[in-house]
Amino acid sequence: MGDQRPPEFGSLQEELDYWKDLAARQQQRAEEAQEELQEFQLMSRDYELELEAQLKHCEAQNCELLSANSRLRMDLENYKEKYESQHSEAHRQISSLEGDLAETTAARDHLHKYIRELEQANDDLERTKRATIMSLEDFEQRMNQVIERNAFLESELDEKENLLESVQRLKDEARDLRQELAVQQKPVQDRKSSLGSSITDAPPTSTSPPAAGLPTPPPHPSFDSVSRVGGDPLPPSARISALNIVGELLRKVGVRTTVGNKDSIVCQMLVKLARHRTLYRLRPGGGGDRVLRVSVDVLGYFHHYYASRCCLVSV
Repeated sequence: MGDQRPPEFGSLQEELDYWKDLAARQQQRAEEAQEELQEFQLMSRDYELELEAQLKHCEAQNCELLSANSRLRMDLENYKEKYESQHSEAHRQISSLEGDLAETTAARDHLHKYIRELEQANDDLERTKRATIMSLEDFEQRMNQVIERNAFLESELDEKENLLESVQRLKDEARDLRQELAVQQKPVQDRKSSLGSSITDAPPTSTSPPAAGLPTPPPHPSFDSVSRVGGDPLPPSARISALNIVGELLRKVGVRTTVGNKDSIVCQMLVKLARHRTLYRLRPGGGGDRVLRVSVDVLGYFHHYYASRCCLVSV
């Protein structure tokens, strides 16, 4: 406004009116400014009071906040210490748990390996058990066979003992019969020697009657005639079986059927067997058990046969 240059006036009155009008406007502006200043001062005082109140409030709040800040700082420090202690404790626990986890993992792996080994061992044991059961069954079967064989052998031993007793008894009887035969043959031999001397002196004849003192040997009976004595005639197969039985019986008792002095012993043994009608158990090689009763007729046939050869009269 100071930089404005006044206009050029044509007259003094115009200049005077101009300056009066300007002074009035400036006066009015000054009054308005004064009023504004007063209002501003009033407002500034109010603002100042309000700001002072706010300042006091802010200072009090700041003090509270500072105390709270210090308290929070202390809490933060405490929390930091707690966090550090808890962090160290957690780290220690984590390290311990990691070690436990490693040990547990190793133990689990070891247990898995042990379980696999146990399963393999169990499979081996099951196979061994099956093999053992099969071996046991085989052993039981063989044991049963051995038991049966032992029972068979025991029966054989009993039979052998019985046969030995029979053989001993027959030997005793044979010895007695041999002595008796020797006693009986002595006068017969004397009679034969005297008869032979008389025959040498007499002329030879084609048909001479038998001596009165000599016993006449009985005719040889056939097997059929002897078999008819006991009943029905025996078939050929039965005859052959009877002959085999008697031969095997003679082999068992250890008697040799030779011609001579022992024929009378065999004859007496057969007679003894015929009297007792003994039941003999014969076991041919490779065959099963056969229980055969020796026919009295067959024994009688052999008795007559050997009696005729031994010059025995009584059956």
